Amino acid sequence: MILTITIPGTPVPKGRPKLTTRGGIARAYTPAKTRAFEDAIRCEAAAAMGQRAPLGEAVSMVVTAYVAPPKSMSKKRRQEALDGILKPVTRPDADNYAKAALDGCNAILFRDDSLVTDLIVRKRYSERPRLTITIETEADFA
Repeated sequence: MILTITIPGTPVPKGRPKLTTRGGIARAYTPAKTRAFEDAIRCEAAAAMGQRAPLGEAVSMVVTAYVAPPKSMSKKRRQEALDGILKPVTRPDADNYAKAALDGCNAILFRDDSLVTDLIVRKRYSERPRLTITIETEADFA
């Protein structure tokens, strides 16, 4: 099985946990922006899966974060960025996009993210910011 989902809008990387104390007890929580983006991933994943149960076998996953080129880029460099010649080498890190994608898909596309045996993460420029997630079952990539 091969499945691709697209989450429109600027991709949000997994944020660092925030800490707070209440009544002398420390608690860690995920930032609201990250939670909202992971919820958007869950919605798209659930729509793509329909009534199917989460996969329970090894899967490969490709995560591609498409970000808008900076407004400060010259026309020439902007075109090179959109043509794929220049790639985004700024923060946020690619692995943080992967973490958000894995957490958003967990228990919906696959039973547990430990089933992801191959992971490719890409950052690219695009006029249409979005995050795409493609998964393949082992039978498809073996």
